Amino acid sequence: MEDILRNALETGLLLPQTVENCKEWLRYLPKWGETAIKELIEWKNWEELNNRFFKNLEFGTGGMRSRTIAETVTQAERGHGAPFDSPEHAAIGSAYLNDFNVARATIALFHYCKMQSDSPLKLVIAHDVRHFSEHFAQITAKIWNYLGGKAIAFSGPRSTPQLSFSVRKFQAIAGIVITASHNPAHDNGYKVYFRDGGQVVEPHASKIIEKFNQTSLQEAVQILESIAKNNSPLEYFDATADKSYIGEVISNLFDANIFQASPINIVFTPIHGTGDMITATVLQQLGIRAHFVSEQMVHDPRFPTVKSPNPENFEVFDLAIKKANGVDAELIIATDPDADRVAIGVRNGEGIFEKFTGNLTGALLAEFRLSQMKIRGWIPAEGSHRIAFIKTFVTSPLQEKIAEAHGVKVINTLTGFKWIGEKLNDYETILQNCLVKFNIPPIDYVNTPAEKRRELLLKYSTFFVMGGEESYGYLANDNIRDKDANGATIMICEMLATLKKSGKTLIDFRNEIYQKYGYYDETQLNICYEGAAGAKKIKNILESYKKSPPTTLGHLAVTHIMDFSKDKIFDLDGKHIPAQNFFIIGLDNGYRYAIRSSGTESKIKFYIFGNVPVTTSIADSAKETAQTMEIIKQLLQKDADLRAEQSK
Repeated sequence: MEDILRNALETGLLLPQTVENCKEWLRYLPKWGETAIKELIEWKNWEELNNRFFKNLEFGTGGMRSRTIAETVTQAERGHGAPFDSPEHAAIGSAYLNDFNVARATIALFHYCKMQSDSPLKLVIAHDVRHFSEHFAQITAKIWNYLGGKAIAFSGPRSTPQLSFSVRKFQAIAGIVITASHNPAHDNGYKVYFRDGGQVVEPHASKIIEKFNQTSLQEAVQILESIAKNNSPLEYFDATADKSYIGEVISNLFDANIFQASPINIVFTPIHGTGDMITATVLQQLGIRAHFVSEQMVHDPRFPTVKSPNPENFEVFDLAIKKANGVDAELIIATDPDADRVAIGVRNGEGIFEKFTGNLTGALLAEFRLSQMKIRGWIPAEGSHRIAFIKTFVTSPLQEKIAEAHGVKVINTLTGFKWIGEKLNDYETILQNCLVKFNIPPIDYVNTPAEKRRELLLKYSTFFVMGGEESYGYLANDNIRDKDANGATIMICEMLATLKKSGKTLIDFRNEIYQKYGYYDETQLNICYEGAAGAKKIKNILESYKKSPPTTLGHLAVTHIMDFSKDKIFDLDGKHIPAQNFFIIGLDNGYRYAIRSSGTESKIKFYIFGNVPVTTSIADSAKETAQTMEIIKQLLQKDADLRAEQSK
């Protein structure tokens, strides 16, 4: 085999890193894994080998995400098979998520946590419905227990936000959720949360990564062999865990009785994912007339009824629209497989469903919730510098304009909800430190009623009213530290019911916001680059923006550039924003765009933002903005194609 690999390397069929990684994995893998690699070599499937072994899967600041079912599945991996056409084994490959990389990550996290605490190391584990999710969760729990910790898992699929809440509620040192969110069915992921309930950030992230890089494949294989011989039962949560989280979801409401005073009629789909576990239960508990898309209530890891299980794509609404038309529903709500993102479709005056963007839904929630908080006396009518609305830089500036109009400070963060979670932890820490300073006993934050937390935060720290990101993620509860589609679904329903009570629709509300603040819209250019060659192109584009930043884009002049890789940038709290290959470019027509590589998929993303005042009609403003953004999009595509091929 080594001669064949060497020959493939010398003839340029295999990359040097591919050969090196193949040799190492052949040295330590169990028989079936060794056979899988040999099959690919015998088939001379060099492209598949390069894609599997061109790098070692990186443990990033939030964990890992990659393929777990290969494009070409070997006979050894297929084995006896499993339900829903799943192979018996996850794909072998140093760049893929499989038992061995899951083991390395768990070993690394345990050793880092052991450095942080002498007490028993409690780990909370959740998983979604994907191929191998439950299997990876069980491996994680067994390894954690084998190393001397205490792992508690959910007995079935649960959402990412519930994992975030449960880490805090049950005082675990860390949490793991096995999910690839809305990625294609062949992917899976391993997301890590720390004791604050947020995804790991510094100073923890780099040290966990260091431990991961120090954990060898040999050690992972040895421990996997050991736990395979151990039949000790795993510990699972009982019903109280769901009950606690459901209480937290319902606490997002201003008035839980609104649905009796103003009934609404909706259709809900979890797109085969975990949203049915909590959201469906809460909808029924609140007495909301909710109809479910039965075909998509099935936990099927293939997501067979959609091209992609991403609620950003309107085609996932096809079955829901059919259902909604049959029951005369006024709203459709769809959550992604791990129930952290939510998208809505709203019936307009012509009876047609319009899909709202993530940015637009976030803007409506911002205006609604800030207005309701003032009406109810939760926050001062004039606002306060002790109140924060938190969003990512690539989320619509419309939300910023709304929050500022309400007298609320806007904190912009890097892309990824972990940065919003970090800000919430900052505010909690500031509060607890102030209480100590003024000789006031610290509070049990997670079990303190929301009203009391709000009172203390407004006095001593910063009260978080809401957070969001353009990719359909929202949060209005600081006891959860990640975007929460379960909570957002209930908030959207309350917004609809409250508007309906006053004779308005969500379309009416949207139009009022545009008339008040101006017309805002955005679009994205997502360029996918798969495999080893694709990774090089993405790197070329990012490097070229650093070395040769644009001065023009077609006929448009560049007015300013924020280069997060080298500029010193601070948020409104004075906190330094970490360096990242991320750029925001302003154009002389008032539009702007941002560029970054995806943290979860093999693509580079351009976010394009435009806005104009509404002078004649919203339709005219929409047409003008869309035409300009399309021109910018085409110019960016041409520019990216050129930069992708630059090697220096």
